[in-house]
Amino acid sequence: MKLGLQLGYWGAQPPANARELIAAAEAEGFDAVFAAESWGSDAFTPLAWWGSATQRVRLGTSVAQISARTPTSCAMHALTLDHLNGGRTILGLGVSGPQVVEGWYGQPFAKPLARTREYVSIVRQVLARQAPVTSDGPHYPLPYAGGNATGLGKPLKPITHPLRAGIPVWLGAEGPKNIALTAEIADGWLAIYYSPRLAPMYNEWLDEGFARAGARRSRADFEVAATCQVVVTEDRAGEIARLKPVTALYVGGMGAPELNFHAQVYRRMGYGDVVDEVTALFRSGQKDAAAAAIPDEMVTETMIIGDAAQVRDDVKRWEDSGVTMLLVTCHDPEHVSQLANLVPPR
Repeated sequence: MKLGLQLGYWGAQPPANARELIAAAEAEGFDAVFAAESWGSDAFTPLAWWGSATQRVRLGTSVAQISARTPTSCAMHALTLDHLNGGRTILGLGVSGPQVVEGWYGQPFAKPLARTREYVSIVRQVLARQAPVTSDGPHYPLPYAGGNATGLGKPLKPITHPLRAGIPVWLGAEGPKNIALTAEIADGWLAIYYSPRLAPMYNEWLDEGFARAGARRSRADFEVAATCQVVVTEDRAGEIARLKPVTALYVGGMGAPELNFHAQVYRRMGYGDVVDEVTALFRSGQKDAAAAAIPDEMVTETMIIGDAAQVRDDVKRWEDSGVTMLLVTCHDPEHVSQLANLVPPR
C-alpha cells in the first residue's frame, strides 16, 4: 500500500504548516502529495510552490475541475508543472458538480461523461505533441468554428515540448458509468467514500472499462487511490462521534438536494433511509440532529479508525480489496510519521 498526502483546498487562508507536512511526507516515504480545488484556491499553484522543495514525491491534482480550464490550458498547466518537478506530475481530473460548474464557472453541467472523454483526449493530444491538436467537439471543438468565429483559428502544437508524453491522468469518479470510463481512458481512479465491502461491485464496473476496445490500462498497471481518513486512537467511539458531523455534511449538505453525488454513493452502500433522514435534517438547519442520525458503521465504512493493530489490519483489508494508495489527511508531521510507521512504504 502506498500513501499519498492529501492537502485538499484552502479555507479562508492558506494552511500554515503545509510545507512542514510535505517535507515530512517525503522524508517518511510517502509516494505522493496532492492538492485540490473547489471555488477558492487552485490545485496547481500550491504544487509548484511547495513542491519546489521536494525531490522524490509525486505531485498530483486531486482533483482539478475540468470546467475550470479548457483542455489545452489544462495540458499547459500539467506539462509546465512536469518540467518544473522533473517528471513527477499526476494530473487528477474531475467534473465537480452542477452547483460549481454552472454557478461558479458559468458552464452547463450536462453530459459529464462525454465531456470528460473529449477533454482527456485533447489533453493527451497536447502531451503527445505528434500533430496539431484538433477536436470535432461537440464540447471542445478545435479549431473553434461556432458562432462569432473569425474563421482564422488553426490547429496548433504546443510550443514547449512536454517532458513526458505519458503524464498519468487519474479521474475522480463515483458512479458506475464514470468508473467504467475511468478504467477505459485513464491511468488511475481517485476514489472517494470507497468501501472495501463493495469491492466486487467496483471491480465489476472497472472490469467493464478494462474490457472495452482501446482501453489504456489493465488491472495490473492501473492505480486505485482512495481518500481515507486514517485515525490511530485508543478511543474509537469518540473519534467516530467526532467524524459524524463531517459525514452528515457531505451526505446531507453538499451539492443540490436533487443531485448530491456523495449521497448517491452512500445509497449504493445501502444507507438510503439514513441519507433521506440526514438530508431532511441538515437542509432544515438541524445539523446536530443530522450528525446524530449517522450510524457508527456509516463512518467506519469509508474510514480506518482504531488502535495500531486494528489500523494495520484494516489497511491490509483495503489493499486486498484493490486499493493501491490511501490518500490521507494529516494534521502535523508527527501524524505523518505515525501513519508511515503503520504503513511501511513499498
